[in-house]
Amino acid sequence: MVHSDVWKDLTVELSAKRVQLVAVSKTKPVADIEALYELGQRDFAENYVQELLDKQQVLPNDIKWHFTGHLQSNKVKQIAPFVHLVHAVDSFKLLQEIDKQGRNNNRTIDVLLQLHIADEATKFGMDEKEIIETLDRVAANEAMQNVRICGLMGMATNSDNEHKVRSEFARLYSVFKNLSQSYFIKKEYFSIISMGMSGDYKLAVEEGSTMVRIGSLLFGER
Repeated sequence: MVHSDVWKDLTVELSAKRVQLVAVSKTKPVADIEALYELGQRDFAENYVQELLDKQQVLPNDIKWHFTGHLQSNKVKQIAPFVHLVHAVDSFKLLQEIDKQGRNNNRTIDVLLQLHIADEATKFGMDEKEIIETLDRVAANEAMQNVRICGLMGMATNSDNEHKVRSEFARLYSVFKNLSQSYFIKKEYFSIISMGMSGDYKLAVEEGSTMVRIGSLLFGER
């Protein structure tokens, strides 16, 4: 069930703060996505490659598909022809494969590097040192022309401790700002801070998020 009133309120709230809304439609039926599409939503996110492929084939071509799950290198080629933004790049190996598949499809694929900010081992992501090393390797590799690093993504700890969650978001924002100032990155591309979900997006926006990933508030609980 789509909560259309919530979508309208969120759209107004986030637009005023220049924050982009990505509707997380994983496990949700095509009909629900169509309902939000009719309201005007165009950015949708999926976590599983096969589910994304199935939906992309039957839904309108102007949908911008985001991939927010843990992406395996051997599955990149399946979504490379159309994916709008890959949120969770957690290794240089994965970045290389995305560049390769972008070249094979004659397009440049936008990505975010995932910073591990949560106090949970089950969440993926690189630490700050690994992200810096990755950026160094990209800068040294002139052949990598088909992948574009557009910012950072992170997932906070699933916790009721507001101070903890806020501090994790603040850390992501701080790393983003430091990288922006320290690396020769085209500012028009390196501009996205993807953090905040249904339960913590308000904190994320207060701490500098430019893109939130909202699922249950829009579609109801799984």
